Amino acid sequence: MRVFITGASGWIGSAVVPELIGAGHRILGLARSDASAAALLSAGAEVRRGTIDDLDVLHAGAAESDGVIHLAFKHDIAFSGGFEDAAAADRRAIDTFGDALAGSDRPFLIASGTLGLAPGRVATELDGQPSDPVDAQLTGGPARRLANAHATIALADRGVRSSVVRLPPTVHGDGDNGFIAAVVATARAKGVSGYIGDGTNRWPAVHRSDAARLFRLALESAPAGSTLHAAAEDGVPIRAVAEVIGRHLGLAVASVSTDDATEHFSWLGGFLGLDSPVSSVRTRELLDWQPSGPGLVDDLDLGHYFATAAG
Repeated sequence: MRVFITGASGWIGSAVVPELIGAGHRILGLARSDASAAALLSAGAEVRRGTIDDLDVLHAGAAESDGVIHLAFKHDIAFSGGFEDAAAADRRAIDTFGDALAGSDRPFLIASGTLGLAPGRVATELDGQPSDPVDAQLTGGPARRLANAHATIALADRGVRSSVVRLPPTVHGDGDNGFIAAVVATARAKGVSGYIGDGTNRWPAVHRSDAARLFRLALESAPAGSTLHAAAEDGVPIRAVAEVIGRHLGLAVASVSTDDATEHFSWLGGFLGLDSPVSSVRTRELLDWQPSGPGLVDDLDLGHYFATAAG
């Protein structure tokens, strides 16, 4: 297949591109900068210049491809107070892709998230669907992003083989600059490796290579209207994460109260205390997805998160 990918040079996309090329697919990657374009060309992909705000570019890229993977999201805007604006831009892109692919039965995948789907219990792929009461618990940007996932699933009724791939809050690996890298940086800055409360709250996790493989499998064979969970580990206790960070940095490991979480962890404070485990049993059975990368704690023990932070 010739596959149009937004966010193709990002953390997830830069793993998805070689995964697809290795399986014989051809890639047309959206690039908003010279650096992104150079990275895509080096990886063996074709380049289409533009951003997710360039709706004509998105429509044309989708129309001339055999499938679309939409990974781009305005995270910089979302995490600086503009989550609703970022979600609105995402919705415009999704609607544009839907119009371009309608009636074609071609695959269309988007990336979404698992955090907060069913706080305090193990969420499944059936949670967070349009009829699920979790909708009423979400407001603002998170509610809008969930609505975007619902809009993507609804494209199945318009003849699009649409799928939503929900990613854990940590898609880890060498080069990660996301949540876990931020937790490591906070520990360095504060001189203590912290966790919130008793630290028994759980985050699901997946190695980047396993996430990339799931995107390929979904592109090739996921049924229309699928919701998939890219969770290799259902839930890793945050205290366990803090302990391995403390061991590598030679720091004390300590609890941070909920009241002090925002002061200590900054923007991370609103996320790090969530108990949000998820199951990927349905996804594994549907697509024969078998994660093989290291778990989060084992990946941390490899040391690259600490070498990167030190550099």
